[in-house]
Amino acid sequence: MSRVTEQRHATARFLARTTLVTASLAVAAALLGLVRDQSLARLFGAGRDTDAFLVAWTVPEFAATLLIEDGLAFALVPAFSRALARRAQGAPGDPVRSLVAGTLPRLTLAFAAVGTLLALTAPEFVAVLAPGLPDPALAVDCTRLTATCVLSFGLTGYCSAALRAHRRFLAPAAIYIAYNVGIITAMYVLGGRWGVRSAAFGVAAGGCLMVLVQLPSLLRHVRDRRTPVAAPRAVAGEQAMDVPLMATVLLFALCRQSQVLIERFLASGLPAGAISHLNYAQKVAQIPMTLSMMLCTVTFPMVARALADGHTERARDRVERDMALAAHVVLFGAAAVVACAPQLIALLFQRGAFTAEDTSATADVMRVYALGLLAQTLTGVLIRSYFSAGRATWYPVGAMAVGILVTSCLGAWTVGTRHVTGIAAANAIGITVTAVLLLAGTGHRSVPIRTRHVLRRLSRPLGAAVVAAPAGAFTAGLPATPLVQLGAGGATVTVVFLLLVSSLRVQGFTPALRPIRTLARRLAHVLLR
Repeated sequence: MSRVTEQRHATARFLARTTLVTASLAVAAALLGLVRDQSLARLFGAGRDTDAFLVAWTVPEFAATLLIEDGLAFALVPAFSRALARRAQGAPGDPVRSLVAGTLPRLTLAFAAVGTLLALTAPEFVAVLAPGLPDPALAVDCTRLTATCVLSFGLTGYCSAALRAHRRFLAPAAIYIAYNVGIITAMYVLGGRWGVRSAAFGVAAGGCLMVLVQLPSLLRHVRDRRTPVAAPRAVAGEQAMDVPLMATVLLFALCRQSQVLIERFLASGLPAGAISHLNYAQKVAQIPMTLSMMLCTVTFPMVARALADGHTERARDRVERDMALAAHVVLFGAAAVVACAPQLIALLFQRGAFTAEDTSATADVMRVYALGLLAQTLTGVLIRSYFSAGRATWYPVGAMAVGILVTSCLGAWTVGTRHVTGIAAANAIGITVTAVLLLAGTGHRSVPIRTRHVLRRLSRPLGAAVVAAPAGAFTAGLPATPLVQLGAGGATVTVVFLLLVSSLRVQGFTPALRPIRTLARRLAHVLLR
């Protein structure tokens, strides 16, 4: 066996093992996220108090996107990949520790300053974000508690980026488990006395737990005893922050997450519960997207390292395979969400203070949200190709800004007649515009993806999803209990989607499913040996 073949097999084994671990922890975190949302709905319903908390919830949602999932990771993973490449090449001193010394103290001060400023200006923040909110004082209290997550999420994102660049994914994949445990525990322990403020306190506690989960692993891997410690003066000056790169990635993430700001601004003038219906619908609808992005989370450091080593073609092939697999997963999930939305919401949330009317309104919104899931996933994959080289580029920011403009205009136009479904439709259309622009702009600005080749691979599974969704909705609507309806609808979507995908002989489908088959074989080996 040649050395190249051995390396490919080793990479495949690494991807299979790491994706299996990441997927398992991501599923556990998603289930805990559902328990968290179920607990919020059961304890506080979908009324004025929950709307007030969800305005404050905007802070951790923004912080997660800016500092953990997208923004900071796009800047730091390539930076750590280059530092590791230089360390492997025997560069003087330790480039990794130089990078940490040159970036972590400054970023920590910036995170603390922003969090403090947000806490001090919480009344103005609430007034701008949700001017029609009936109880702004409660939202202000919750915002001051959630403002602490700017610092904790920033440190969490830094640790995650460093560990992923080192190809260590266990601790980063576990952070949302710790986060959700903190929120759920706080709601049940303190909810009777503090009301919905307990959920905001849980956000603060959960953010601290996310840092603690990763800190031991980070310290262990950043300290490389095989390399000498660089001189303090060299450490301070060698690895300064790339300010243009940081600005572009944070602005992109800020623009992307501002969709939530637009939704809550528009919904704050609607009857009580509108913000809650949007929130619950979005959380469930985005589960397929979250699952589809798991492999991309694992492979992003690999793409960055390939570009750092000058292997552009290898990076391109990796991104194209990621897009194919992610699209198949999210299209299947979107079809299931559209088909079984009422049954999903009823089983997950319809208890306690969450009524049947809340279920109907949330399910309608969720079906509209699902129409934008493919675009959400493609945006998540494509943006990694733009920033994987670790260079500043303003094109993604412009593409996202155009999508936000479309969302804002359509949302303002439709909210008066379509209410929350109009807001959700504007979201789906806006992110679709962004995805199209990002795909059209690949080339010298990013990894040179073969656009026509990618579109051919996506068109046929998209057709399969379009057929599977109404077929599943028909069987899910037959008279039965919600659980039986959900099972029938889900089974119909699965069978129709897989049959159509197979009969259409989707180009690239077999290679896209190889990681799944590898995972299944490895899991069977572990369980049956």
